[in-house]
Formats: sequence, structure tokens, C-alpha cells
Amino acid sequence: MTPSPHQVRTPLFPLYSEVGKMLKLYRGEKKEVVYGMIKSIDKHTGTPQNPVDWTDPDRWIGERLAGEEAGFARKVWAQGVNPRHVYGSYLLINGYQLAVPGADGCYEVTPRGEAFLRGEPEAVYALDEAEGLVELLSIIATKEKAQRKDLLPEWGAFLRRSSKFGTESTIKDTLRRRLANLVDRGLVQRSGFSYAITREGLRYAAVEQRAVEDPKKSVLDQVARFNRKQKQVLQQKLGSMHPYRFEQLVRDLLEAMGYEDVTVTKESGDKGVDVVANVQFGITTITEVVQVKRQQGNIGRPVLDQLRGALPYHKALRGTIITTGDFSAGCKEAALFPGAAPITLINGEKLMELLIGHEIGITKRSVELHQLDDEYFREPSEQEQAEEALEAEEMKP
Repeated sequence: MTPSPHQVRTPLFPLYSEVGKMLKLYRGEKKEVVYGMIKSIDKHTGTPQNPVDWTDPDRWIGERLAGEEAGFARKVWAQGVNPRHVYGSYLLINGYQLAVPGADGCYEVTPRGEAFLRGEPEAVYALDEAEGLVELLSIIATKEKAQRKDLLPEWGAFLRRSSKFGTESTIKDTLRRRLANLVDRGLVQRSGFSYAITREGLRYAAVEQRAVEDPKKSVLDQVARFNRKQKQVLQQKLGSMHPYRFEQLVRDLLEAMGYEDVTVTKESGDKGVDVVANVQFGITTITEVVQVKRQQGNIGRPVLDQLRGALPYHKALRGTIITTGDFSAGCKEAALFPGAAPITLINGEKLMELLIGHEIGITKRSVELHQLDDEYFREPSEQEQAEEALEAEEMKP
């Protein structure tokens, strides 16, 4: 696959699982029908005051489409894909010639498309490399966990070098859609608003091999390795530190999170410490009970029920349980039981994220990289030289 000078070129980037379904449907279908369906749907834009509802294809296909276009839309919907959202697949399939119209105007799946349908690694990897997914994996691999905002600077710099996409909204959208693609394939894992590369993702992108070739990536990879090691050490410290020191750590964390008047209600035992604290919500200050359980197993519902029952004694409106372990399914279900006081659950993984984020027991160090500005030293093209000469001529008195 020969990349264009601007490599990344597909907006509305789709899931490959969707592309596979659409590619099979394209076989033997007229291009004018496929594109006609997309254009006909696009005509129904609606307005903010009168938006168009696309949630029920069973209803709107018959109302807004007709003839062969409606028939093709029903085939698409039968595969579990909303016909409203297939333009990205259309762009990818046609842009990389996974299917092309034959002499009769009907699509034929190309050898490249057949290889994609079979999941042949070389065919899929070629698409990933051309569309920046391999680069995105290497960016994620340098971070233990990252939100989209953490990935935007490096992703944006890459896009400006390798695409025609340059606006902030487009950079954000291309990142969001490619992350969804990688998550759908199990190469990246999403937890809440954070993303992390999986073992399969590391193997697929061959990040370690790429890092050797790129000094910057090598440095970033070493930083990521160091951070992962420090997190492991932190986890060990939490499990073995003296109860008094653990009490201080919890108090420091709560104060860093914005809690005030953090008061230990009893001597800490071997596995936890209970505190009462105040926290500001808008213009209102409320009291919250926080209980910490230092243990490796799951916290069950009885602990949650006990804490919820203690709220009235402290005139508290809500509670939080922090554990170095995790929570049972029943405990998670009961935490936000309708009508009951809310209980926030923070497991060991989240606890370490909070400690790292608020620099409790962890100190962040800055690493300064000096990178050559290739754009500054780029030789101007003939057209640019001509324009500069023309401007200089116009400036003469």
C-alpha cells in the first residue's frame, strides 16, 4: 500500500469490525446505491430546535429512504450497524481500494480487501500504519495510563507532520475514533476516562523494537518502565507500612483532595482507619465519613452497609470506602442504591492513581528533551521561494 505524501487521510475513522461487515455487504452491490444511501441520509440534517432522531432504523429507513437505497440500508441494519454511521467505512473501503466497482458498476472485493477480511496481519498492519494507529500505540505505550488530553500533544504533532488535519477539533476527533478502534480490537484497554496499552498491543506495535530505532521513544519508554516499577514499589509499601504512617498517608491524601477538618475517629487497626472530614460542594459544605481497609481481598457489602449506617451519627450525607484491595460485585451494586446515601468506592488501583496524582508519597520529576525543530530548518519549495521573491519585490519602494 503506497502512502500519500499526507499519510493519515481518513476522517470519521471506523471500527474494523464494522468495516468487515460493510465490505461483505458491498460485494455485488452497486456503488451508486451505496453512495446514494449515504447522501440521502445526509440530507436529513435537522436543526438544534428540531433534531432528527436516528436511534430506530426499523422506523426511519422506510420513512426516509426508498427503493434500492432502503433495501441496502435494511441489509446494513440486519448486521447490527446503524446505516446513519457508515460513511467512515465507505471512505476507508474506497480510499484504500478494499473494494472497487467493476464494469457493471457493482463492487468487487479486491485481493487487498479479501486479505483484510481474513485478518491477515500484513494487510491490517498496512492500514494501521498508514492511518497512524501504530504511531498512536507507541505514544500510549510510553504512559502507564493516559486520558485523551494527555495524548493530544504528541498525537497533534504527529498529525501535523503526516496529514492535512490541523484544527484542534479534527485532531481531537481523529484521536477519539482511533482509540475506539484500538479498544475494540483489544490492543488498548479503557478504564473510565483512561487508556493503557495491552500486552497484545505492545506485541502488535513492536514498541520495544521501534524505541531502539528512535532515541526519543527509547527515553520515553525507559521513563514509562521506571514509573511502572515505582508504582509496584508503592503498592508494596502500602501493604507493609506501619498503621500510624498509613493513617498519616490517608489524612494527607484527603487534604490534598480538598477535604478539610480531617479527623481520625479511632485508633487505626491493622487493616484500616476511619475519619470524618468536610468537603465543599459549590457553596455548601457537607460532612463525609471515610473508611480505609488495608487488605488484599474484596470488600463485601456488610462493610458498606455498616458505613452507611454510621452516617447519621456523624451527621454525614455521604461516605467513601478506600481499600488497597477491591470490592465485591454486591458491594459495587449497593454503593449507588436508589434512595440510599451514596458511597464512593476507591479500590487499590484507584488509590495509587490518587496518591500519584496528588504526589502523596510520590515526587514527580521533570525530564527535559531538546528536539530539533525540523520545520524551522526545512528548505522552502520552489513555489514558496517564488512567493517570497514576489513579496520582496512588492516591498521595494
